[in-house]
Amino acid sequence: MFLTFIINSILVSIAVLIHYEALKILSEVIPKLKVEHRLRVLFGFFGALLAHIIEIWLFAFAYYFKIRSGYFGTLIGNSENSLMDCSYYSFTNYTSLGIGDIEPTGDLRFLTGLEALTGLLLIAWTASFMYLEMQKLWTCCRRKECTFQ
Repeated sequence: MFLTFIINSILVSIAVLIHYEALKILSEVIPKLKVEHRLRVLFGFFGALLAHIIEIWLFAFAYYFKIRSGYFGTLIGNSENSLMDCSYYSFTNYTSLGIGDIEPTGDLRFLTGLEALTGLLLIAWTASFMYLEMQKLWTCCRRKECTFQ
């Protein structure tokens, strides 16, 4: 159980760091873009979406390698424990959709809960970030301070 705790803590930390760095880069790049403000919002949206996809695949690879080790449990149900099954499971879990056609056993249950909680918080963080970025752009354009409207 201690090894599970360490691995899961590292995974969550990496996911949070990826997200932090992605949002930091986006917050620096978006204001410098010399395009219409609507396109800046789209750039921010797709940049954040890419960060989420990278984080989901991070968890998918973790499930895959944990299953392959034979030490942490497995996924049962509509799954062959392939990398694609692990990525599908990770996508549904990260988004808290939790379809239920695949269930974890053993210590994978702990990672499942952590991924859902992490996904929920990172999605909320993205929503807050996008709101603030859009608010900056809208305020700038209302004041006619930007040349690209």
